Amino acid sequence: MTLGTLVACFLSVNVCVMANAAVRRISRAELEDKIRGGWAGQMIGVAYGAPTEFKACGAIGTWELSWKPDQIENAIHQDDLYVEMTFSRVMDTIGLNATSAQYGEAFKNSQYHLWHANAAARRALNRGIKAPMSGHPKYNIHANDIDFQIEADFIGLMCPGLPRAVVFYADRVGRVMNYGDGLYGGMFVGGMYAAAFFEKNPRRVVEAGLACLPPQSGYAQVIRDVLDWSDGSPNDWRGVWQKLQDKWDKDDPCPDGALAPFNIDARLNGAYIAMGLLFGGGDLGKTMEISTRCGQDSDCNPSSAAGVLGVMTGYSGIPEIYKSGIPKLADKKFDFTEYSFNDICQSTLARAMAVVQRYGGRVTDTELVIPQQSPKPPKLEQWNPGIPEKKITIRDAAWTWTGQWRSDKDAMVAEGPGNEAILKFDGVAVAVLGRLTQDGGQAQVCLDNRKAVVADAYIVDRTHDNALWHVYGLKPGPHTLRIVTTGKADPRSKGTKVALQGAVVYRAP
Repeated sequence: MTLGTLVACFLSVNVCVMANAAVRRISRAELEDKIRGGWAGQMIGVAYGAPTEFKACGAIGTWELSWKPDQIENAIHQDDLYVEMTFSRVMDTIGLNATSAQYGEAFKNSQYHLWHANAAARRALNRGIKAPMSGHPKYNIHANDIDFQIEADFIGLMCPGLPRAVVFYADRVGRVMNYGDGLYGGMFVGGMYAAAFFEKNPRRVVEAGLACLPPQSGYAQVIRDVLDWSDGSPNDWRGVWQKLQDKWDKDDPCPDGALAPFNIDARLNGAYIAMGLLFGGGDLGKTMEISTRCGQDSDCNPSSAAGVLGVMTGYSGIPEIYKSGIPKLADKKFDFTEYSFNDICQSTLARAMAVVQRYGGRVTDTELVIPQQSPKPPKLEQWNPGIPEKKITIRDAAWTWTGQWRSDKDAMVAEGPGNEAILKFDGVAVAVLGRLTQDGGQAQVCLDNRKAVVADAYIVDRTHDNALWHVYGLKPGPHTLRIVTTGKADPRSKGTKVALQGAVVYRAP
């Protein structure tokens, strides 16, 4: 048999398998309309909720909510959109085989403002810690935060009907800044987008997102609760919100949320995305209002909910009042990117066609033939440093200060070598809080006479974090932490300042 005959046989078998396998078809025109609807939905949702962000923490938002078409311009300046375009750009330049380290390198060199898991990741990357470790709890105490969840929409938009592809690409990108439930937040959102290309029922879309997660994970438990409670009380979203509040809005390990109403946990905020979809009844205005009024990160949550719904309806199905402001800025670049709305839609369309082909589908001039793909959740990974028990301020007697420390508002500050701070605490984990700045210096940190490690108070510009150093997995009981300034600094730093603001201590769950 000749090589040509072998190739012909292979192609014939492949066509037969494709013909006999369960497939779904979507025209290129409909695919493009749905991709445009997804990006437009994100823009509309974030602009709608922007005035309320973190203004209702642990409470239902009662503000007056309204919409004017020119509000959409705000989306051009939102990190909910331009951060994910960093990773889109990596795919468009390096390709779909890009590694976590390559995504991390692009993220390290970005110029926009970052907070929480994103900020901790950029800080780690700038210290030479490459992705995926930049998102690992060892270097990122914000690993369970919302960051990847608000940046994963683009993955679902390029994986129509392909939940396994969502999990694969989410694992590559999401580990730059998150881990465990923080990573699963992006898989949940991406899974909902992938399902929305072929599903009109919001409940089944939420169930499809859930199916992408390890069922034993905390994130999956939260979403199952929302599904169960909404099924039992389909007309009482406030009652379901209260059940979420009572069971899940507690013990946030993020240093900023510890022992405070503020909660940037991916699981809780992901539940608020689901709330909008489940109780919104397919109505864009109602979906956004509910996700927004749930509170906490109340611009990110309606952004993802509206984006998913935008795929379900397509751009053509979005009410004119919400999308009427888009055409006049459709060619305006999003901040810090090379993409306009029209650009990112075309980029996503091209990637979607490539992903479909990569996963065994077929693309013609008029349609895409996509193999039916069941979800396959990743291996379970969970992380919890413990339950926040106490915030120890610099005035607390648990601290002992030796050397040339000076009081500066909420911090104790020293710059030369040999200044010592000792903290005695009882718990299984501790996060030392401090001012991280462009003139920050270094200190040696020694826990219970173990080998000392370096804590670095330098942070690159536009990166906002206060978790100077942390450790977890300790044996319950008393511990002694010794911090000694070295008078040294990162070569990029403009000084050697170490400013300590206190600590958060965690007890065993």
